Amino acid sequence: QVQLVESGGGLVQAGGSLRLSCAVSGSSYSINTMGWYRQAPEKQREFVALISSAGSANYGDSVKGRFTISRDNAKNTVYLQMNSLKPEDTAVYYCYADWGRVRVAGWGQGTQVTVSS
Repeated sequence: QVQLVESGGGLVQAGGSLRLSCAVSGSSYSINTMGWYRQAPEKQREFVALISSAGSANYGDSVKGRFTISRDNAKNTVYLQMNSLKPEDTAVYYCYADWGRVRVAGWGQGTQVTVSS
């Protein structure tokens, strides 16, 4: 069974930084796209960033210039470096990955990021 395990969330002051990690294990297939979404209380899940297996990245408009996504294919791990954090970045951050030719998708359990003003 494929598992996505996130780490790195926490409480930080506005203007600070955090780095999230997500390790994917248990897949017999190559990991294709990896990335992050987030969900704030009473809001819909929002796209944050995705990165292809070749390293091509896309970002949501609200995080462009502040967040950087990267991955280590040898470790099946994706990272999200979050700088210049704002209170509106407060949310549960979910790791996403898909694998295989039919692109089966999975989600992590979520990690809380709280930015205080």
